[in-house]
Amino acid sequence: MDTKQSDNSLETLESPSTTQVISAGSESPSSAPQSPKPSSGGLFKKLSSRSSLYLLGFGLVLVLAGAVIVVIILNSNKAAKKSTTNLTTQKLDDKTLDQLKSTDVTLGDPKQILAVQSNAIFAGKVLVKGSLDVAGGVNIGNALTLPGITVSGTSSFNQIQANELAISGSTTIQGTLSLQKNLNVTGNASFGGTISAPQIAIDTLSLNKDIQLNRHIDAGGGVPSKSDGSALGSGGTTSISGSDTAGTLTINLGSNPGAGCFATITFSQKFSATPHVVITPIGSDAAGLSYYVNRTTTNFSICSTTAGSSGKTFSFDYVAID
Repeated sequence: MDTKQSDNSLETLESPSTTQVISAGSESPSSAPQSPKPSSGGLFKKLSSRSSLYLLGFGLVLVLAGAVIVVIILNSNKAAKKSTTNLTTQKLDDKTLDQLKSTDVTLGDPKQILAVQSNAIFAGKVLVKGSLDVAGGVNIGNALTLPGITVSGTSSFNQIQANELAISGSTTIQGTLSLQKNLNVTGNASFGGTISAPQIAIDTLSLNKDIQLNRHIDAGGGVPSKSDGSALGSGGTTSISGSDTAGTLTINLGSNPGAGCFATITFSQKFSATPHVVITPIGSDAAGLSYYVNRTTTNFSICSTTAGSSGKTFSFDYVAID
């Protein structure tokens, strides 16, 4: 009985829950039992799973925050772009270019910009219904027809051909001005240099300084008319050549001439005041006469207080100046 009980006691002590290894010099098995240690593998797994959840949640929060920031930035950029311009850019693709081949095609709307990066050639006419802004230079290989042109800055033209050119402001011409037809100036004209012209027609000429003539004075104008006087005698005649300003009266005396007027010369243009008439006898027959002049604004007469010789021919030159 004692032996069996001791064996059972040993089996009981060697059970897995109470069996301990006793080394040399250790306390006896009769000392107080120690509490069992928890398994280290299970605790690490629990901590790892909780950390992963926290990290995943924190990452999602960061992603959401970044997305919100990106959306805010994009919206602010769009708002700034709309505030500066409402125009958008539309690129031409192959489909759009195919549409341009057809007639009367409308592309986009007025708020869009049609950007053509490459060179463009239009074989037909180009109509611009709105304003045309050109940032670079404009080269035109043929004639340019415009109903009106307004230039605010400085312009350089090699050649201008216009049916009618109206300039409201001052005009400076650096080169030679050639006019094929008439030049009409309603206001004053001031010339700093020499005026060269084959003929100048002036209604009124006012000179503030001395006049210098390098050639002869040719008095033009209409030829005046004349009427014969009683001093010519029977069968006497006269003829006149020249103008209102200067001319010659030729006298052919008839038989039995007497004293009086040989002829009366009527001006083709009336003088504004009685002109100064100067006569010069040509030849000794004219110089021997006691000649004189009667004058008005419309005519003058060459007369003599003595009678000339019958059949004589002589002349008087005259100059009439107002």
